[in-house]
Amino acid sequence: MAEFSIFSGFVGGAMIGAAAALFLFVTGRVAGISGILGGVFTTEAKELGWRLSFLAGLVLGPLAVGVVAGTEVSITPQASVPVLVLAGLLVGFGTRLGRGCTSGHGVCGLARGSRRSIAATATFFLTAMVTVFVTRHVIGA
Repeated sequence: MAEFSIFSGFVGGAMIGAAAALFLFVTGRVAGISGILGGVFTTEAKELGWRLSFLAGLVLGPLAVGVVAGTEVSITPQASVPVLVLAGLLVGFGTRLGRGCTSGHGVCGLARGSRRSIAATATFFLTAMVTVFVTRHVIGA
């Protein structure tokens, strides 16, 4: 894993913000991944193309960067498959319960000053902090 630097964090955040703003400007839609993915299963066929393209870009983008940079892209899960499946189901449930995900609320909603997104993002962060505390200091994982 590469060392974190303030510069790389700033550049990455600026790129995410610019991409979200461009997506909103071009399509009039918020770049919320859960909404885009959920729409694959619930919307009309004419919506399917851009949604699948967006999702494919999420997977293929890092691979393309790895090829261009000449580095290997590898992901090593730090948990067992059952834990990963449970975590995925909980994230999916929370996303539906919160009517959006961190990309929709945390990136796009906060930028628009949405009260609902401020509340949702605060809830995401609080839940994440409690989860880390419990898993590291109570359970000892």
